Amino acid sequence: MASLPNRKIAAAVVREDGEQKQRLLDRAFALAFKGLVYAQIWEDPVVDMEALAIEPGHRIATIASGGCNVFSYLVADPAEIVAVDLNTAHVALNNLKRVAIQRLPDHTSLHRFFADADNEANIADYRAFVRPHLDETSRRYWEGRDLVGRRRINGFARGLYKRGLLGNFIGLAHLVARMHRIDPRQFLAAKTIEEQRAIFEEKLAPLFDRKFIRWVTDQRSSLFGLGIPPAQYDALAGGKPMADVLRARLEKLACDFPLEDNYFARQAFGRGYGKGRTASLPPYLQAGNYDAVRGRAERVTMLHANMTDMLAAADAASFDRYIFLDAQDWMSNAQLTALWSEVTRTARPGARVLFRTAAEPSLLSGRLPDDLLGRWDYRAAESLDYTRRDRSAIYGGVHLYILKD
Repeated sequence: MASLPNRKIAAAVVREDGEQKQRLLDRAFALAFKGLVYAQIWEDPVVDMEALAIEPGHRIATIASGGCNVFSYLVADPAEIVAVDLNTAHVALNNLKRVAIQRLPDHTSLHRFFADADNEANIADYRAFVRPHLDETSRRYWEGRDLVGRRRINGFARGLYKRGLLGNFIGLAHLVARMHRIDPRQFLAAKTIEEQRAIFEEKLAPLFDRKFIRWVTDQRSSLFGLGIPPAQYDALAGGKPMADVLRARLEKLACDFPLEDNYFARQAFGRGYGKGRTASLPPYLQAGNYDAVRGRAERVTMLHANMTDMLAAADAASFDRYIFLDAQDWMSNAQLTALWSEVTRTARPGARVLFRTAAEPSLLSGRLPDDLLGRWDYRAAESLDYTRRDRSAIYGGVHLYILKD
């Protein structure tokens, strides 16, 4: 059974009406996506919370991924967050985070567990404070073994952010860079944005002109480690060589934001958040938010479910905010229509939807029925600004839609 893809993931990404080669690539991605993909989510929660304008009493429907944003949204005091994910590893990670936030004795232990995530004391804390309150399915996952025989919970003693599909991809990228006599960790020594740009242009940008790098990145399977399925690869490329696209996205990550404020860059170049005062952290791990996040963690409901199915089971006019990450890039027109039909049915007045796309434009125009899309106001100018300020720098577009009166 370990070799079989998660059926929910396969149903979401495999294009059964595609050519045989396309279906094989889709199934390969579904298999790769079966385990832990994102130990950390790669969407900027600060941009999210500004765009969403979350208020006390709001109910939020979101895709969970690594959970950083789910728990960061608690800072804004919503009434409930319903988080769904097709990936059972992500469900287990979110359940672990919720219990750890509630049960670890103080912020110091929480910081050590999820910010450092590389200390043997975390395993003792797991056994003493977290394990007794964790649901059985999540407990079995964390105490089980990965494909190379390591107990998954031990990742918190050895460096969690070096594991998972994305962690392994970043590790491989570091290895390739070192093979070309470039150490990405040198970037962490930069003190100013000017120094960041100088290092990028001298050390990192030339990598993307190497014939080997250009050949590898032209293969649709090469970006599985970023969580990018074949269906999304073409949208990301936009008709350009993938090496050029990736260089432009890395340039934004490296050069557009101060390093001390961008934990996404620290993860990419240092494979962690950093230590002590040099650490840049998502809101849910920041000391100033600790009491609020801990007191509200019980408001998170975690489901192993498809977003459309979850909404179809919900009451009409029952949600205020929706976050879809980049999942719509995977969807057919029929799937998009089914999703947005349920969003419109369950949306309360003033509801907001936020999502990201690999390509720059929003993908909804021409793909949803006019009468359905016409219920929503696309905030084009604001979306361009959110895209510009998204520190993760991976996505071509961050898009905001607001339900019309």
